[in-house]
Amino acid sequence: MEAVLGLLVILAGMTHGLETSCDAREDGCQCYAALGGTVYLQLTETTAYDKYSFYKVSTGAKTEILKTRMDKWSIIYTPIKERVHFFINNGTLKLNNTRRNDSGEYLFEKYDSEGKLIGIRGLQLFIESPVSSPQLSSECLSHGDMKVSCSSEGDGPQYSWTLDGQTVRDTDAPPDNKTNTITLKKGLSGNLTCTIRNNINRNTVSRRISHCPGLIYVNCTLSNGTKISEWVNATGALCVESTTVVTVTEAPTSKTSTGPVFNVFVYFQLAEVFILLTICLGSYCFYKKKTCPQEQDDGE
Repeated sequence: MEAVLGLLVILAGMTHGLETSCDAREDGCQCYAALGGTVYLQLTETTAYDKYSFYKVSTGAKTEILKTRMDKWSIIYTPIKERVHFFINNGTLKLNNTRRNDSGEYLFEKYDSEGKLIGIRGLQLFIESPVSSPQLSSECLSHGDMKVSCSSEGDGPQYSWTLDGQTVRDTDAPPDNKTNTITLKKGLSGNLTCTIRNNINRNTVSRRISHCPGLIYVNCTLSNGTKISEWVNATGALCVESTTVVTVTEAPTSKTSTGPVFNVFVYFQLAEVFILLTICLGSYCFYKKKTCPQEQDDGE
């Protein structure tokens, strides 16, 4: 059974045109780039008289990609030659149309004018797919709770949920669980938002959500004095006395139950009083040995 969902609103993720920048001037830095996008790696603050080499490390072997000498630079590794450009004035490497196999460990080596190694740094490059615009789907469970799922494509997605701006979590999951599926207690309604993000970008989807069809809110007091105020299935007979049943599309405000004024016990009490009076009157007549007063004829 599908839940009642309102207007869909999708907010575009912040990918900055799938271009990312990374400051790789510190040893051991980690850089993330979007699959199919462009990444700028600032390798150094360079001068025209330094010599540099940039390698990719794979299973212990080094593959030279870039070499610079004074104001000249060249791409050594032919398979990526058409996708790489080096800005020698600021020491930034530009890699276009990133691919999965661009991920890996890289080394940047710096030499002095005599060709002596004077510095070496490593970096990790991760190429990941951005998260796509998420989609919401919902399902009403048999006991009135609502199961809502947020689906998206992309690497390493993380999810967060809000209802009318307040953080909500899966009622059946641990507090630190950031799942793409949550279960909302019956009767909840409002503006539900799912935000999905990874190391590349984030996207958001919002929907106006109402309680599951077939639910009613009852507010009543039973004959034993028990007060009940909760959402129940419309087919359920929870209250039999002094019952107010309200069908609403939002969570109800507090109300005082206004049911029927008379109770069946009142009628039993009135009958008992009438019978008691009749018995007393009959007893009085018997002991006085008189008949009950009767209306006299007009002729007497």
